[in-house]
Amino acid sequence: MTVNQRIEALREVMQREHLAAFILPSTDPHQGEYVPDHWKGREWISGFNGSAGTAVVTMTSAALWTDSRYFIAAEEQLRGTEFQLMKLKMPGTPTIPEWIGKECGAGAEVGLDGMVNSANAVKDLIADLRQQGGITLRTNLDPLSQIWKDRPAIPENPVEIYPMEYAGESCHEKIARIRKALREKHADGMLMSALDDIAWTLNLRGTDVHCNPVFVSYLLISTKDVTLYINKVKLTPQVEAYLAAEGIAVAPYEDVAKGLKDYFEYNILLDPDEVNYTLYKQVTREIVEAESPVKRMKTVKNPTEIAGFKSAMLKDGIAMVKFLHWLDKWKGDQRDRSHDSLGTSDQGPVPLISELSVSDKLESLRAEQPLYRDISFDTIAGYQAHGAIVHYEATPETDIPLKPEGFLLLDSGAQYLDGTTDITRTIALGPLTEVQKRVYTLVLKGHIQIELCKFPSGASGTQLDVLAREALWREGLNYLHGTGHGVGTYLNVHEGPHQFRMEWKPAPLVAGMTITDEPGIYLEGKFGVRIENTLLITPYKETQFGQFLQFESLTLCPIDTTPIVKELLLDEEIAWLNQYHKRVFATLSPHLDDEEKEWLKQACKAI
Repeated sequence: MTVNQRIEALREVMQREHLAAFILPSTDPHQGEYVPDHWKGREWISGFNGSAGTAVVTMTSAALWTDSRYFIAAEEQLRGTEFQLMKLKMPGTPTIPEWIGKECGAGAEVGLDGMVNSANAVKDLIADLRQQGGITLRTNLDPLSQIWKDRPAIPENPVEIYPMEYAGESCHEKIARIRKALREKHADGMLMSALDDIAWTLNLRGTDVHCNPVFVSYLLISTKDVTLYINKVKLTPQVEAYLAAEGIAVAPYEDVAKGLKDYFEYNILLDPDEVNYTLYKQVTREIVEAESPVKRMKTVKNPTEIAGFKSAMLKDGIAMVKFLHWLDKWKGDQRDRSHDSLGTSDQGPVPLISELSVSDKLESLRAEQPLYRDISFDTIAGYQAHGAIVHYEATPETDIPLKPEGFLLLDSGAQYLDGTTDITRTIALGPLTEVQKRVYTLVLKGHIQIELCKFPSGASGTQLDVLAREALWREGLNYLHGTGHGVGTYLNVHEGPHQFRMEWKPAPLVAGMTITDEPGIYLEGKFGVRIENTLLITPYKETQFGQFLQFESLTLCPIDTTPIVKELLLDEEIAWLNQYHKRVFATLSPHLDDEEKEWLKQACKAI
């Protein structure tokens, strides 16, 4: 079926159900950012495959809302369909309720699947639709179950135990901490819905979600009992024995609603941003609405996890240097040979490298490293204009060859058993314009200012975000994505709630957290620049004004110095860059061969 045929099939269901519109989000029953194929309904109905977006279909129109990371990609993917692109946070873009009100009129009934929308999202939507002329919302329908004929099954992949040598804290110790946090909130128990929270709590991992080592399940905790709701086919005898030893009962995944109805304690904590609306409505006890305490627990890494991160970053740095050396040799071949339009010369064929082959090469080098398990997200290898597409992912249809000129933006990461990595480097492949050099240097300034920052414990990432943007703002430049996000311990590459972002995010920054530093600028149709390290928050000093913190770069990889306009950098920024490169060389060089070591020495030369 084409996208437009799928829309028509949905409209047939809507007509039978007397619905004026139907809303399809990007999420699953666990409110994950990345979801199993079974729940990719928004992608199926619209053809847009970005990680964030909401599709709405009425009887006569269709629209899709997404953020700035996907504006360019969404325009391309929605072309030829009924879907109109709605650019979030841009002037003139209506909200979903406003658009539905205009398209459907007062008194209409709108549908969505309450299992894949959070309780808060649905409650807010009910209120907002009511203001559009009394539009009502129905939440008990999943039309995709009727029209998506080849819908993938819910994954049944096996679960594995995450060893203590990497976790650093046992399952029963974590549950004891969770119960203590619940008592402090005067809650007798909680339903845990976020898959990475469940994996972290139980010291288990899975492969149900692409690039994210999690498994589909729920976890219900009370004062005395803990029950894991999961398809039992996923549990090996070893995992079953482990769960029994930890005092974890097991029940079928689909029985979670029954478990909530039978829950016997006085009250239960539900995070309304995590728990879906359908399950929220199943609860018969008093609900304590609060953020899951597990979110913040898992963001603060214990000493074992920190050591694992440093080990993973060492391996990742080795792979990155091997890759950059390989790419530099290709650049040298391109410069040294005179070749015709067919890519040949009197010295034989000149190797052609494309965005996809770059991605494949880097993945193969990472796979050679000990404890490598997978990539942590689909590699973004964007050459020149493709680098301006924030979350670009090359396909056989879009793949283009690299040339010895301009920029390659390379955003990538890996899952190692001892840690998760996320790194971006923008690489000069040859001659650059003055604009490219200036933009690159301004982005680098913002990156370094975050790295240099000292701040009081408990400050919010929003308060620090301006440091990454100040030099860009002076030039009238800006980027609309966040400057940084938390990173999991062999878990999801995006971990919160803390982050660097322009929008107010009050989550405090405390010692032991990991967070990325990734400012960027994207000039549509021309090029993009982003520079990213993963950082660890560490103590700085304690004064009469309290505890102050700082950042330590975990990422070990040279930053390209060839595009830098040195006059734009402050002395402290130059000093930071030279010291960083000194540490990169000292740490990585013992693990490289002589040729790679010499390349790294040149890449890390002081500017």
